[in-house]
Formats: sequence, structure tokens, C-alpha cells
Amino acid sequence: MANFSVEPNDLVRYKVRHSDQDLLVVEKPAHVVSTPGAGHERGSLLNGLFAAYGKQLQNLGKDRDFGMLHRLDRETSGLLIVALRSGAYDRLRRMFETRDIRKFYFAVVAGVPRQNSGVIRRPINEVREIRNRHEMKIAKISGGGKPATTAYRVLDSVAAASLLECRAVTGRLHQLRVHLESIRCPIFGDDLYAPPVIASGAARLALHAHRLAFAHPVSQAEIDIRSPLPADLKKLIGKLGMDPQKAISPPVDSTAQIADDDDSA
Repeated sequence: MANFSVEPNDLVRYKVRHSDQDLLVVEKPAHVVSTPGAGHERGSLLNGLFAAYGKQLQNLGKDRDFGMLHRLDRETSGLLIVALRSGAYDRLRRMFETRDIRKFYFAVVAGVPRQNSGVIRRPINEVREIRNRHEMKIAKISGGGKPATTAYRVLDSVAAASLLECRAVTGRLHQLRVHLESIRCPIFGDDLYAPPVIASGAARLALHAHRLAFAHPVSQAEIDIRSPLPADLKKLIGKLGMDPQKAISPPVDSTAQIADDDDSA
């Protein structure tokens, strides 16, 4: 067996939504961490990827994060880009920095936003606190924090809940979670930022990274990958009295326009 820095584990399940010689777009299920850490040394998405793409990822090395350009929280399901070659990694890294990777999410939230679409521009600071008896990094809205922008639009709503499509224009820690809570629309199942009654309203964080759109770093071809709502979120949406069939996303040219309105405080 090759000498890999990350232990391969072919029991970790994920779906490949796009594959070429330069990159992958993979779908991570909920309850799986993106990269190894304390208590998750063998069960991360990266462990699973090493089982199939270990040589390419090892060649990228730790300095290039073994190809992992971004991450999703453990309870968040959805799409991630993984580089397979150093040139693709470097170009994609720059594209993340210049916000040329468009990331869209479905979120099931308590409450209804004041506007059908808008933009939340509130700076976020990372702090360490004791939560759930563990010290961890959390996000806080802070005037001295880093600029953070989230665009959203309402896809469906009832009196006490909404189905949103969100675009994370920036990529701060727990950005969507803390931004949506700041407009009094916390995500169901969020045990860090939502009130207990909302946190207990779903079996896991009701957030799904459903779409990635970007120019291929080598060929420049437009890539637009989508992931359907998982069954558990469809069930939650129906239970709340909304229609999961409304979880659709228009062409990128259309969704880009949701940044024209501002719902900031």
C-alpha cells in the first residue's frame, strides 16, 4: 500500500457529480466531516477520497490541502470542489479569493424574511467559546470582523417557516448560519445559533450546498453542478407545510441579480 499522509477509507460514502483530470465535484452527506480531526481521524470525506484518488491527492501535499479547496460543516450536506492537479488547485484557490466560485445553498429556516430577496452584509468575527461542553470556534456579528455577504431569496414560506436559496458571496466561518439568525430566521437543527426549540426542530442542520458554478480552471468551460435536496430535508419541508418541489434554482445569470437588494441592518 502506498505511504499516504491521510489514511484511505473506502467505507466513507460520497457521490461524484463531476470528474475530469483536473478536479472533482463531490457530494458530501450529512454527518460526515470534511477533513480528519480529533475523533474523526478515519471517517472524513478526505479519507474516503484518498481511497480512490490517493496518488493525486498525495502529490498535491499538505501545502495544497490535499486538494480540499473548501469545507462544509459536519451536519451540512452538499457539493465540494476537490482539485486533482497542482495547476488546477492554484487557479481555483485564486478564484475562491476573487469570488469567482458561485456557491448556492438551500436552507430551511424558522420565520419569514421581511423581503422576498435581499442581501445580508454584516461583518463576522471568529471567537473561541465553550459550547456544548467543548471549546470551539464560533462566528459572531462584529463591527471589527471580516466583511461577509450573503444573498438570499424565498422559494416558499408558511406562517412560521421558509425555504430559502442562499448564495454565500464570501466564505466566513458559519456564515449562512449566523447571518440568517441575525435576520431572525435561524436554520432548523442549528444547535449553535438557533434557540433550543428551533435547534430541536430537525434531526440535523437543515442546510444543503446544492449548486456550484464556475469556469473550469484549465479549459474555461462553464461548469454548473447541482445536487437535489436530500430525502431528510424534503421530509422536513413537507412536515412544515411547504412544497419541496419549489427547491429549484434559475440560471446563473438570474441568480446573480439577487445581490441587487439589501436587507442589512
